[in-house]
Amino acid sequence: MVQPTAVTHGWPDDPVPLALDTAPVPEYASGSLGDVLPTLVAGQGVPGCDARIAELAPADRNCLFLIDGLGWEQIKAHPDEAPYLTSLLGSSRGGSGRPITAGFPATTATSLASVGTGRYPGTHGLPGYTVRNPDTGELMNQLRWKPWTSPRAWQPYPTVFQLAHEAGIHTAQVSSPIFEQTPLTKVALSGGTFHGRLSGEERMDFAAEQLAAGDRSLVYTYYSELDGAGHRFGIDSDAWRGQLMFVDRLVQRLAEQLPPRSALYVTADHGMVDIPFDEEHRIDFDEDWELRAGVALLGGEGRARHIYAVPGAEADVLTCWREVVGEQFWVASRDEAISLGWFGAEVDERVYGRIGDVVAAAHDDVAITASVNEPHESAMVGMHGSMTPAEQLVPLLEVRT
Repeated sequence: MVQPTAVTHGWPDDPVPLALDTAPVPEYASGSLGDVLPTLVAGQGVPGCDARIAELAPADRNCLFLIDGLGWEQIKAHPDEAPYLTSLLGSSRGGSGRPITAGFPATTATSLASVGTGRYPGTHGLPGYTVRNPDTGELMNQLRWKPWTSPRAWQPYPTVFQLAHEAGIHTAQVSSPIFEQTPLTKVALSGGTFHGRLSGEERMDFAAEQLAAGDRSLVYTYYSELDGAGHRFGIDSDAWRGQLMFVDRLVQRLAEQLPPRSALYVTADHGMVDIPFDEEHRIDFDEDWELRAGVALLGGEGRARHIYAVPGAEADVLTCWREVVGEQFWVASRDEAISLGWFGAEVDERVYGRIGDVVAAAHDDVAITASVNEPHESAMVGMHGSMTPAEQLVPLLEVRT
């Protein structure tokens, strides 16, 4: 196991960086988001897919409902707002009552790519919110897909939906119409037929219809507004709790309409933590000369940073970041993060340069913001991205007929 070199100057109060082997690496290949769909379609007989989550039993009709921002710990903390979801906690992960992990970083673009491709960040190639494009040297926002680049060049692997469709499975996505033509949908969720429905209730009703439309079916549906409320108001807000109550009713609405021989799985792309608005919890990169020294680009997001150094300054940047934030963040070099399996067991050559020369993942309730260059993201109350249980653990609740 690779360990960081501690920075010491002989003073008793020098900071001691967090040991990298204390970071809880996602359960790739046995219990992560990238393992769900391959397991489900393996049970439906799709060639080339393997059942990686041992606890899941096959079903002829599978529906995956992904609720953006619905972390495992957030459900457990809100039984009054989410009575139906709470009643399903024991069903998670095939009745084991355990969560699965999102993958690193625990962020939407990365997680949706893992879900849809059945691969992990090091191979599907969306290893963060913003990452450097090695071909251009620019930061690429993989959620908004800016600046634009060829989707298939960026993520060349087929999705599980495509494999299922080609194997004769009735395959459908039911989501907001605004997502139908997005590059992220094309690289992560394409295959079968996309059906745009505006309201959450419409999505639940139509997802149930699509599930019944085939003798073997694979249906995906999605709800994003819980995450939006968390970012804007925080998970300790009435607005977020109101969204959770609505989500609880949506899940029950869909569960009560399942056709025979069906399995509904409810999961999420990440959890969330609220970050207080003070200097102790928010470190402003744009105002911190030590963190900026030798840095060419700052990527990722507040709790999962990719740091790209000026050529030749990589070692100095790593040392500086460990000295400044190493007690609050796991701070690894690119090669250390890869060897520790943060992005999965393998990293494709095309993906290697997208990962930061230095990768910083939050341990404490703290974020590295960028008030000038990332004003919108820096103003968020709720954040995510790292490997803490509040962000990393997500449900895999199950209802079967």
